[in-house]
Amino acid sequence: MSSTIWSVDEHLDDILAAVRPLEPIELQLPDAQGCVLVEDVVVQVALPPFDNSSMDGYAVRVSDVEGATEEFPAVLTVIGDVAAGDGGLADGRSVGPGEAARIMTGAPLPAGAEAVVPVEWTDGGTGGGPASAMRAHSESPEGASGEVRVHRPVKPRAHVRAKGSDVRPGDLALKAGSVVGPPQIGLLAAIGRSTVRVRPRPRVVVLSTGSELVQPGEELTGGRIYDSNSFALTAAARDAGAIAYRVPAVADDAETLRATIEDQLIRADIVVTTGGVSVGAYDVVKEALSSVGDESAGDEGVAGGGVDFRKLAMQPGKPQGFGSIGPDHTPLMALPGNPVSSYVSFELFVRPAILTLMGLPDVHRPRVTATLATDEALSSPSGKRQFLRGTYDAEAGTVTPVGGAGSHLIAALAQADALIVLPEDVTSAEPGTRTEVILLR
Repeated sequence: MSSTIWSVDEHLDDILAAVRPLEPIELQLPDAQGCVLVEDVVVQVALPPFDNSSMDGYAVRVSDVEGATEEFPAVLTVIGDVAAGDGGLADGRSVGPGEAARIMTGAPLPAGAEAVVPVEWTDGGTGGGPASAMRAHSESPEGASGEVRVHRPVKPRAHVRAKGSDVRPGDLALKAGSVVGPPQIGLLAAIGRSTVRVRPRPRVVVLSTGSELVQPGEELTGGRIYDSNSFALTAAARDAGAIAYRVPAVADDAETLRATIEDQLIRADIVVTTGGVSVGAYDVVKEALSSVGDESAGDEGVAGGGVDFRKLAMQPGKPQGFGSIGPDHTPLMALPGNPVSSYVSFELFVRPAILTLMGLPDVHRPRVTATLATDEALSSPSGKRQFLRGTYDAEAGTVTPVGGAGSHLIAALAQADALIVLPEDVTSAEPGTRTEVILLR
């Protein structure tokens, strides 16, 4: 372990200098969800690709329904149906003077028509009062012929969605750097793209260590505790946008741990371990990895050579490890074993690394300045940056501590939605102090 005391910023800078965005690949749209675009997407076809109706109703000429009322309706001859998916009226007919075409939502506006009258503004071809809905063609084929009484006038282009009113050819649909979410996938499909070039979601392997760990659902015996870290960190990795794999806890045996990690490298873009990085006699992560180096350690661009174990000027999370292992120089981040320490360390160091692998320009959680809402002063060790759990009230602009400073207090962590940052030169923060807050949700 290095004898140098690293600052939080130095450790993070070292990580981000070593981690490189993943190489781009071409993916089918469903597989691209959560990935980051590496190129601008330009529209090739107009959306919508043709003038179409936004209502069920009748396509008409404006002059034919001018002045129409329920008492004195405009009576038009219905010349046919236009359904969604049709190319227009049968035989290429146009809507002429005194004529109308029954039209469905999404159907193309037929030639000659200038607007759409909603069916509720007509008698629906029944000869009675105002219609409440359009009857299906299968139930009322005669509705595509005969006459329709129109009770209200319309303006030109009323209830018509114009060709290209969403996007036009040559428009920029999505910028490089955009995250592909459900709306983006919808847009890509709508403009005819079946694949897209992205950086893939990083594959994160999470592994906890400790002979005392028992999997949830199993029986607890004397001196054992449930493994919560691997579950929390796997969830946190997925929340950050990664594909995460959780490995069941490994006992305190260096050779077993080393072999387990080596087996996982085939599916890992980054490995995260928790536990075994302090100064105890059974801190096997240090024992297993501190002497492991990459064969090409020292080559330009190689992310370290083995794993360096450090002490950081922070609380919680003082012991940390970072480096690379295996033939592909896979980044490995070794976090402390206490639940709060491991989660805070993930937020500060692992999450930015994951977002860097994804190719995102902004890898940090949002930060705000808030007023400390507490009954008594908060103490903080001199020379260390402390991260306390808190709840943030955006409307009031305040942050309230949750639980104490203990790194084992996982119940308080579950209630928190922010981290209160007390800088290295602060030993006491009085109620009402303005302080930096990292937002976790």
